[in-house]
Amino acid sequence: MAGNLTARKVQTAKPGKYSDGGNLYLIVSPTSSRKWVLRFTWRGKAKEMGLGSATAVDLADARDRAAAARRKVAKGINPIDDRKRDGGIPTFGAIADSVRESLSAGFRNEKHKAQWKTTLETYAAPLRAKPVDSIATDDVLAVLKPIWTEKAETASRLRGRIEKVLDAAKAKGFRAGENPARWRGHLDHLLPKPSKLARGHHAAMPYEDVAAFVGQLREREATAALALEFCILTAARSGEVLGARWPEIDLDKKIWTVPANRMKAGREHRVPLSPRAVSILKQLAKVKTGDFVFPGQNRSKPLSNMAMEMILRRMKIENATVHGFRSSFRDWAGNVSSFPREVTETALAHVIGDKAEQAYRRSDALEKRRKLMDAWADYCSPSKTDRIILFRRKQ
Repeated sequence: MAGNLTARKVQTAKPGKYSDGGNLYLIVSPTSSRKWVLRFTWRGKAKEMGLGSATAVDLADARDRAAAARRKVAKGINPIDDRKRDGGIPTFGAIADSVRESLSAGFRNEKHKAQWKTTLETYAAPLRAKPVDSIATDDVLAVLKPIWTEKAETASRLRGRIEKVLDAAKAKGFRAGENPARWRGHLDHLLPKPSKLARGHHAAMPYEDVAAFVGQLREREATAALALEFCILTAARSGEVLGARWPEIDLDKKIWTVPANRMKAGREHRVPLSPRAVSILKQLAKVKTGDFVFPGQNRSKPLSNMAMEMILRRMKIENATVHGFRSSFRDWAGNVSSFPREVTETALAHVIGDKAEQAYRRSDALEKRRKLMDAWADYCSPSKTDRIILFRRKQ
């Protein structure tokens, strides 16, 4: 049947809602995405049924789909439920996997990919088998509430990822209406604000204890122990160390160049290597079997994300984390050394200054940082007996 819209109008309509007649509507979002929606009444309640994206479903096809749905309503069949039975609406899990796959190309490291996979497969497990258009606020709250206060950061990330998945489903025409995972104006009325949740800092070993710990660490013949010592000496993030590849290492110049796609700030970072850091690398180079500097049991893959943390557990170290050694380094640099703050922050790969200062900053102060890292490695040396304090163990 003829309607109010034309093919030209469908392609050029500005953001808004446009009726074609027969309760068929073209919805154009503020971002200019276009979708078809059919409105109908079922058992006294207004319903909306997505008929697909207007970029994939043309006007004639949308009218045919709307007509078929209206015929089902006339026969006492809910077209939404009928489509679910026919497999027309994908599950939340199917859309989640599709979204994760599409976005993964832009992720900076494997850890980020793993986090998306874990949150959407583990914590959102109760949602995965549900048709994506049936997910409601109560469903979202059911997976968020158990971890909202105990694992605040994970819960907040999970909420954002659920929201993104449901937005993608809506863009593909599989959902209609508001997003039940939306925070502002919705879940913020039902859950405490994330800023009020306990987040805390990574537990850090006092810098005075690091030399003694390194001495004990060197007694362990394990790749993970070498990785942890290298992590401490370079003040790098654990993901940067575990993902280190031999092509990034220049032993002659004593520089480790971490590419931008593996850095949190998205910028290449050069790390000056102290003599002890070079010694660790030379030791590993003798048994090199692949690209990864710190390989796992499968030599084609790096050590697991938990490898270094497990070393701390086996050594019964309390109140300390791998990431916390960056804080140990920062406290030492601020309290003991005389190196400028800017040099220390650059060593930690932190972004310094406002955008204008960043635009004019061309040097990464490599040689100044080399002196800093050599001094830190010297401080961490267990041979400096005058600075060794026994580190605390669990009883």
